[in-house]
Amino acid sequence: MKAYVELVRAPAALTAVGDTVAGGAAAGTPLRGRRLLLPAASAAFYWAGMALNDWADRELDAVERPERPIPSGRVSAGAALATGSALTAAGLVLARLGGGKRAWRTAVPLAACVWAYDTTLKGTAFGPVGMAACRALDVLLGAGGRERAALTAAGVLGVHTLGVTALSAGEVHGTSRGTAGGALAATAVSTTLAARGTGGTRRGGRWRRAFTAALAGAYASSVGGAQYAALREPSARHARQATKAGIHGMVPLQATVAARHGAVRSAAFLVTVLPLARRLARKVSPT
Repeated sequence: MKAYVELVRAPAALTAVGDTVAGGAAAGTPLRGRRLLLPAASAAFYWAGMALNDWADRELDAVERPERPIPSGRVSAGAALATGSALTAAGLVLARLGGGKRAWRTAVPLAACVWAYDTTLKGTAFGPVGMAACRALDVLLGAGGRERAALTAAGVLGVHTLGVTALSAGEVHGTSRGTAGGALAATAVSTTLAARGTGGTRRGGRWRRAFTAALAGAYASSVGGAQYAALREPSARHARQATKAGIHGMVPLQATVAARHGAVRSAAFLVTVLPLARRLARKVSPT
């Protein structure tokens, strides 16, 4: 069981469940009733992607990361592929049960995007774009058929993912200042888009604006700070630290989007997930 937990980076899925929360808040379709299954679908797709990632990278990991479950012999390549396939199917079923045909129309291309990234796009110039598309589609999964209203929210998480994915390529051999600078710029764009338009005249608007600004600031400082360190010294160590910060930074970014659109309770709940994700990351690396 421990080997499979490592294979799918199980605790890291906590950083994905907020995608549909943010998408639902942006579209004005909060997650209630059976729609609460949509975050579980996000987790299933995330785990599927991690299992497929290790299956596709098994030969490279045998050289660079022999401690991983497949090259160490704790999980066979066939079992990893079967795990990725089963989790993909689980994500599709959960999406259909939670959001009906509307969610299904987004879940199918999301599943296809996950497989395309791990089996074809990863390691190419289109890799970061493919991963960004996966994250953007996951946000739209929570829109409940109002995808246009959630496009900006999807773009926020997509741009962030683009920068994190590009920087993650330097986890073993180091990155470049250009890549680190690009990731830092992506963080600046995501911060601006996520916190934009936080005004409001309804009761509680001032408090909501302050809460949203605080969340945006927490995201920018934690992710941007690590990326700036990688910009100054583009070593493998700093690239890994920036990648981990970027993965965990998904949570305050999702919370910022949710709070901006009035889903303050959902945003507050998401914030409580981050300490747990960081604590579990000490036992199972998210990268």
